[in-house]
Amino acid sequence: MPTVSMAVNGKDVSGEVEGRTLLVEFIRKNLRLTGTHVGCDTSQCGACVVHVNGRSVKSCTMLAVEAEGATVTTLEGLVKDGKMHPMQEAFRDQHGLQCGFCTPGMVMSTIDLLRVNPDPSEAEIRDWLEGNICRCTGYHNIVKAVQQVASGDAA
Repeated sequence: MPTVSMAVNGKDVSGEVEGRTLLVEFIRKNLRLTGTHVGCDTSQCGACVVHVNGRSVKSCTMLAVEAEGATVTTLEGLVKDGKMHPMQEAFRDQHGLQCGFCTPGMVMSTIDLLRVNPDPSEAEIRDWLEGNICRCTGYHNIVKAVQQVASGDAA
């Protein structure tokens, strides 16, 4: 079996994987980082979004061996010195979650949105979130959370 090595949340990690092992499986099973969720297994829901080399990726569509040498950030890696990322705080402040299942992917995806477009309109936020499914919130408060971070306002 091939060995894959990468930096995950600032730590160098490696492990033996079958060539068909998905990145999401490596993160959850090998590394025991369960903040990244598996929702659909078909790349439709976005619950598995992580950052690979700074860009959002659905980790159910990427083989672990494709991440060889990459820098990967999961939801757990956003917390620095015990402090949540501003997007995580905004989701809490704006009640942008209910059951929480989609939240990790939503947070990771919207952080990437603000990297690409620091001041998105409501329509641009909703368009970006097209690949992330939430069955509980109706997206309104998720949009408000992104707008909070984009404006630099605290709730």
